[in-house]
Amino acid sequence: MISTRDRRQAIELIEEAVAAGARKARACAALGLSVRTVQRWTCDGGVSEDRRPHAERPTPPNALSEAERGAVRVVCNSPEHASLPPSQIVPRLADAGIYIASESTFYRVLRADDAQHHRGRAKAPRVPVPPPSHTADGPCQVWCWDITYLPGPVRGQFFYLYLILDLYSRKIVGWEVHAQENSAYSSALVERAVLGAGCIDRPLILHADNGSPQTGSTLMATLERLGITPSHSRPRVSDDNAYAETLFRTLKYRPAYPANGFADLAAARTWVLDFERWYNTEHRHSALRFVTPEQRHTGADVAILQQRQALYAQAKAAHPERWSGATRDWTPPGAVTLNPAGAATPALARAA
Repeated sequence: MISTRDRRQAIELIEEAVAAGARKARACAALGLSVRTVQRWTCDGGVSEDRRPHAERPTPPNALSEAERGAVRVVCNSPEHASLPPSQIVPRLADAGIYIASESTFYRVLRADDAQHHRGRAKAPRVPVPPPSHTADGPCQVWCWDITYLPGPVRGQFFYLYLILDLYSRKIVGWEVHAQENSAYSSALVERAVLGAGCIDRPLILHADNGSPQTGSTLMATLERLGITPSHSRPRVSDDNAYAETLFRTLKYRPAYPANGFADLAAARTWVLDFERWYNTEHRHSALRFVTPEQRHTGADVAILQQRQALYAQAKAAHPERWSGATRDWTPPGAVTLNPAGAATPALARAA
């Protein structure tokens, strides 16, 4: 519905644009209107009023009469059915040879009377809480971290990899392997990572899951002391920390990964050290236009991608007949958002 005042203002803007030399069709299109709509609004010399809100709408021929609606209310409020929903009432009536209306009609009548509410001791359904969303347009703004199991020398024994990565560059900025999970190890890792990255005085968000090592009082005190804002996934939702989860998948599917287990804690630490070097400095990341996380973190990716763009332009100029369209896009990717608003699920496939 468009009010008369808004119609008049739109027509004035269109007339002003036409007087300035614009075509009427383009002026109408700029406001999301068609020429025919504007003509209909001004067909009587003035600006017509939208008559739809005041139009008489005949009752549909298949609508229930007031007596039938009253019968629905009587049945639903009867002592026999007062504690039952329509999904239970309608079948019981059918077993008794009674049909008044469909189940959906029962619900509509109750909603119209504001008589359809949650009952019973069970908690009412809750509106889903959106996941925490953070955007980084540079390094050392948002970090994600998590803990994963590394198999030990015997079945059932595990080592624990604590790992932090930068959301913007996907660079591993800190990691440690321990034989236990606790908040003290987490606290020490975060403090060392912040000092090593040189972002002690910069605002930083640290996102993690809801486990005890990620929410322990020791870690929370360290984050407060360092001026870091904590962020946590929703309970029992692993996809809220998709970038960390996908990095763990990349780690565990490396060809050299010892799927049968690490011999000891020292062996696990040595292997992760080699993985960190490969991942940060050699791995061409698909989500980063195939530059390494280290290049993205330091800003060296801009010159590298410009060189690739120039190379492709040169190749197209040499043999234009081999190109049916534009060259491959080597523009540096922009900001990165963790759990973007409106997304159904995080893009796990693009995170690694």
